[in-house]
Amino acid sequence: MEIANPIYDVVFKYMMEDNTVAKLVVSSIIGEDIVSLEPKPQEHTREKNKEKGEIPNLTVYRLDFSAKIKLSDGRYKVIVIEMQKADLPTDIMRFRRYLGEQYIDSENSITNDEGTDAMQIYTIYFLGKELGIYDTPVLSVSPEVKDVSTGEIIHSESKFIEGLNHKSWIVQISCLKERRRNELEQLLSVFDQSNRTSDSHILNVKEGDFSEKFRPIIRRLKGAASDSIVKKQMKEEDEIVKYLRNFARIETTKALKEKEKILKKKDKMIKEKNKTIKEKDKAIEEKDKTLEEKDKTIEEKDKTIEEKDKTIEEKDKTLEEKDKTIEEKDKTIEEKDKTLEEKDKTIEEKDKELLEQQKKIAELEKLLENKLKGK
Repeated sequence: MEIANPIYDVVFKYMMEDNTVAKLVVSSIIGEDIVSLEPKPQEHTREKNKEKGEIPNLTVYRLDFSAKIKLSDGRYKVIVIEMQKADLPTDIMRFRRYLGEQYIDSENSITNDEGTDAMQIYTIYFLGKELGIYDTPVLSVSPEVKDVSTGEIIHSESKFIEGLNHKSWIVQISCLKERRRNELEQLLSVFDQSNRTSDSHILNVKEGDFSEKFRPIIRRLKGAASDSIVKKQMKEEDEIVKYLRNFARIETTKALKEKEKILKKKDKMIKEKNKTIKEKDKAIEEKDKTLEEKDKTIEEKDKTIEEKDKTIEEKDKTLEEKDKTIEEKDKTIEEKDKTLEEKDKTIEEKDKELLEQQKKIAELEKLLENKLKGK
């Protein structure tokens, strides 16, 4: 069976405009029983002005729903479902902005007897490019409430937590393979691009590969394949994608040329710097050589000074020894002078005694002479 390729926004939109099909797709992804699914006012990102050189911005398709879900205990809750589909690499800030709009939208609340409660938000992303997580077609991201001390998961519900956190499902279209491990992968195989025919707008699938409950989806896509308006819009999308790729290629080429120009300029600067560095290295080498020679001269001078210091030290030692000898001689002379002085004193005393004796002898001689004269 030939079906329209839902990777195109127009086909995806056509498929999700059927409420039965939309409920099947959404409930299969989130794994919950959807009682009712109401589309909210839809927005498609607008195309920018090509003539001004702006990039067309049709890479993200957005669908919003209000869903009533039946819980396992028989209760019901109403949630907001934000669905976004991106075929080309896109800015994550756009996804954040759309999600932020849901959080600040005052209509995403329910008023009851107890007051006003914020509706929990579910987000579903269909991405044409992988996220770096390979071979996993569908990723589920769900906030988990834990007791920090024990690590135990807490299953109790909290309107506060649900109002401030959201669940997410990410469908990586490029990871869809021939294997169908569960019903969800069976359903999503309608996006498997390996089923494309020579016309990229058409996929060739076997209706028997899908369970009976998913047949409405196949039939809806079969209808899209024969819808002339859908066909026309798919061609328009091709033109936009082609323009996007050409624009990106032109911009990339332009950027590469600019980079090449900058690199050439940088190379020239580097060559000049290398030349300057080489000259400086040569100058430094010459300075180093001069310094080495000076160091050698200084070393020789230091050696000469060291030898002179040694000679002076030896002379000082000799002089010190001579001074010591002279000092000892001076001491000896001093002692001799002292001895001579004492001897001189003794001689002087003896001379004095001798003089006294001579005086006494003279007096005796005179006395003797007088006595002789008296006789």
